[in-house]
Amino acid sequence: MKNFSFSKESLKMYIFLLILTLAAFSGLQGWRTLFNNFAVEVAKLEGFHIGVIQSVREIPGFLALLVIYLLLIFSEHRLASTSIIILGIGIGLTGYLPTFYGIIFTTLVMSFGFHYYETLNQSLTLQYFNTSEAPLVFAKLRSIAALTNIFIGVILFFIVRYFTYTQIFTAIGIFIVILGVITLFFDPTRNDLPPQRKKMIFRKKYWLFYVLTLFAGARRQIFVAFSVFLLVKKFHFSVVEISALFVINNLINYFINPLIGKAINRFGERKVLSLEYFSLIIIFSIYAFSNSKILVGLMYILDHIFFNFAIAIRTFFQKIADPKDIAPSMAVGFTINHIAAVIFPVIGGILWSIDYKISFLLGAFLSLITLIFGQFIDMEIRKNRV
Repeated sequence: MKNFSFSKESLKMYIFLLILTLAAFSGLQGWRTLFNNFAVEVAKLEGFHIGVIQSVREIPGFLALLVIYLLLIFSEHRLASTSIIILGIGIGLTGYLPTFYGIIFTTLVMSFGFHYYETLNQSLTLQYFNTSEAPLVFAKLRSIAALTNIFIGVILFFIVRYFTYTQIFTAIGIFIVILGVITLFFDPTRNDLPPQRKKMIFRKKYWLFYVLTLFAGARRQIFVAFSVFLLVKKFHFSVVEISALFVINNLINYFINPLIGKAINRFGERKVLSLEYFSLIIIFSIYAFSNSKILVGLMYILDHIFFNFAIAIRTFFQKIADPKDIAPSMAVGFTINHIAAVIFPVIGGILWSIDYKISFLLGAFLSLITLIFGQFIDMEIRKNRV
């Protein structure tokens, strides 16, 4: 990677995370591309059902703090590989249970795998790479994820006409399980890093990290739960159109993501996150009021670009954190993020039944609140930098 070189030990961790990130986002992209059309066309679900399922999908994120206790039994990298295997199993089963409760079950299984991997991915990245490397590593992995999403999107674009949802979900699940099993034989660890505390950590000096994480989870999940559903329900996007949109989106993100890591190092977390939050106010508002199919598709792409700016929340934490607090704090952070993520999609689903515009205006309001809190970042870094 340009701008810095890896040690042999860090390179092993980078390759390990690269393979698992490829598996994780292959699964997530495939599931997300198919889910809304599968839910509407096969399971015959409505907006309220989607809100409930999306809230259920975030329960494993809410329970991410349990990772701390699993680390008493498993090493972090072994647990990361196992999480990917669980992700593959959940996705593979999805097509066989095309009912509201069946989808809830498979979504839970899939989501436990994805959220636990993401928790461990963040922890391992912050442990194995320093404060100037970590933003670039996070951004590079996001770029690889975007490239993976393009590949999955292109495949789905061509095969969805010829295979059933069940067949496609099964194939994706098998692919992910295979990658997870392969990485079980890797050992990318080092012995010279500070041992991680294996208990829940709440510290006053991390208050802003907790607040930014909480509000980011709330407004983000409103978008995740209802943006594509709006495209399908109101603007009648087909699976082919959704796949094409995802490909365009990820192609842009593949080139932009590396620049985000550089921007964090150059301009700092406060400016990067402020740009994200301000932009989201506009994006949510357009979603609420626009009747243009092209414009809302553009907003979906822009949101995904700005979503990747959120890596600055984690690099901000790295600058103020005790190195021994990284693993438990990432787990606690995921739980805090998903407190709101579990609640707000259901609230959004209820608001959708009144008027879908209210759901997106709530997202705009939450983005405004987060923008205000983001202005304290530089002050907290100066006060707590270790």
